[in-house]
Amino acid sequence: MSRVKVAVLISGGGTNLQSLIDSSEKGYFSSEIKLVISNRPDAYGLTRAKNHHIKTAVLDRATYPEGKDRDLKLLEMLQQEEIDLVVLAGYLAIIPQKIIEKYRNRIINIHPSLLPSFGGKGFYGRKVHEEVIKRGVKITGATVHFVNEETDGGPIIFQEAVKVDFDDTVDTIQEKVLAIEHQLLPRAVKLYEEGLLVVIDDRVKI
Repeated sequence: MSRVKVAVLISGGGTNLQSLIDSSEKGYFSSEIKLVISNRPDAYGLTRAKNHHIKTAVLDRATYPEGKDRDLKLLEMLQQEEIDLVVLAGYLAIIPQKIIEKYRNRIINIHPSLLPSFGGKGFYGRKVHEEVIKRGVKITGATVHFVNEETDGGPIIFQEAVKVDFDDTVDTIQEKVLAIEHQLLPRAVKLYEEGLLVVIDDRVKI
């Protein structure tokens, strides 16, 4: 059986990308990270990828002013590298309909809350944790899910919770959530390559 070929899409520092790279190098999963794509040329995640000799690409507005051109180029790169699984690891751009259809149940995203709470349009990065504090919830966490046409609305693969203490700040909550994100995302890749993620009626059976 051939190795699963993975593309990781990022927009920032790439700590989740690093967790995938580390897991791959330790042999936790056999999938191959073939390509790292960023919509921001200054994303540090690109440096992380280059440090491990992983092919990188940038799809930003400066190079591709028209959205349709960026979308076409993204699809072209995924097909050129014969990508089996797309992982969104802090990718702050909309995945086009054509790619969602082409890679149905083959695009995984990680979100820093327990969906469907604190998800959807506008809920990303620190904004999520700010709203967690504002609402006063007692637990938050991370969700790994497949991507569909609804923002943060795809079939949930798994979730894990962390406690929110009264004195927590955005930074401390982010630190707690990132720690579990770094465990969940590699596990999702491992389960995918083992064929253990089955979508039935918009629910994931493991």
